[in-house]
Amino acid sequence: MSILAAVGRGGAVIALILLVVALLKQLIMLVGFLLALVKFAIIIAFIALLAMIGLAIWRSRIREKAEMNES
Repeated sequence: MSILAAVGRGGAVIALILLVVALLKQLIMLVGFLLALVKFAIIIAFIALLAMIGLAIWRSRIREKAEMNES
């Protein structure tokens, strides 16, 4: 009887350790996914910033040409 109890306790400990390892793997994957989303958002923001700068330069040149034509 005591052998079965010892095996039962050992099995519970092993199962608990395996459960913690599986949960940690899922947590690491979730953190990796969230970091990838943050990197993607930073890249999109940088591209949008470059586009806005390009648009501002383009508008400025159009205004300069319009002012030259008016003068």
